[in-house]
Amino acid sequence: MSDPLTRDELIDTLEFMLEGQLRTLRTLRGGRRRKAPVTDAAKRKSNISVTEDILMSAGEPLHVNEIIARAKRDHGVELKRESIVSALTKKVLDRRTFCRTGRNEFDLLDRARA
Repeated sequence: MSDPLTRDELIDTLEFMLEGQLRTLRTLRGGRRRKAPVTDAAKRKSNISVTEDILMSAGEPLHVNEIIARAKRDHGVELKRESIVSALTKKVLDRRTFCRTGRNEFDLLDRARA
């Protein structure tokens, strides 16, 4: 009869088994890669912060459709149209950060004042 496994031996065995299972799953998947994980920084950034970054880099007022497209392309974030328009409208009414330059078109308040 053999001696029982130590804690470290058990962990090594489990790790070896799981690595093998993971390799098998990846082989079964084929050439397809899974989506890259969203970074912690992207998780923490609010929709308003993303919108502010987009408008800052654009250097001009943008229609909400363009803001949504750039958020997806540049930040990997899918903004919901109604939600972002509502949030921007509240900021416009509070005279904080954003201003409305046209129908569903927004800009940074500081740039509009200059």
